[in-house]
Amino acid sequence: MFETIQYSAENGIARITLNRPNTLNAFTAQMNREIIKALKAASSSEDVRCIVITGAGRAFCSGQDLSDVDENMDHGQVLRENYGPMIKQIRQVEKPIIAAVNGIAAGAGFSLALACDFRILSDKGSFLNAFINIGLIPDSGNSYYLTRLVGEAKALEISVLGEKIPADQALSLGLATRVFTLDNFAAEVNQFAERIAALPTKAIGLMKRTIRAAGELPLPEYLEQEAQGQRIAGLTIDHREGVQAFIEKRKPAFIGK
Repeated sequence: MFETIQYSAENGIARITLNRPNTLNAFTAQMNREIIKALKAASSSEDVRCIVITGAGRAFCSGQDLSDVDENMDHGQVLRENYGPMIKQIRQVEKPIIAAVNGIAAGAGFSLALACDFRILSDKGSFLNAFINIGLIPDSGNSYYLTRLVGEAKALEISVLGEKIPADQALSLGLATRVFTLDNFAAEVNQFAERIAALPTKAIGLMKRTIRAAGELPLPEYLEQEAQGQRIAGLTIDHREGVQAFIEKRKPAFIGK
């Protein structure tokens, strides 16, 4: 089904593993397409309540495979055809997406991690805005998300200096959600994903909508979208379960509906 990634879904968690370890999981057009296909499969499955994206081997993703680049390449068209659709697909997924950054996430690999909802790093993981090193600007939504996470001044610093951001620094900057030792990384990521998958999935999707709207809409329009979202959340089975569990003084058993 897939050649450049691995896909599996079990216990409410879909896992997408970038699987070109010999190139540090560098992107190709085929990998972009396969990630989109996997995201659509996870998004449409009622059994999936959380998505984890990670890399095979010692890297998360080193960015574009530079062996595919030539001097006649229209980089803008490559973004329009390959990377833009992938980033847009991530944006459209209302289920929570975790980037499990096991090693270096550079260039468009950094962009991929930024586009996810959570970034879990191993202590060997790192970020690198490598575009400056080949005379390009950050792409694949990089500046869109990076600016929102760290502000304009820090985003420009990270982009212009092109310095590696180790896991501990990523955590202090707010670029990482959690950092775990590499030895325990797989187990800790799985535990975190299970925690997220056990939450009311519909409410998380609505939270993603309203948080994004908060940065894009004037207050009156935002308040209306918030009200619409709360109406939808109030009709879910998980809302009724949460209220009932509170009354009965027990832990709620959410089902994602």
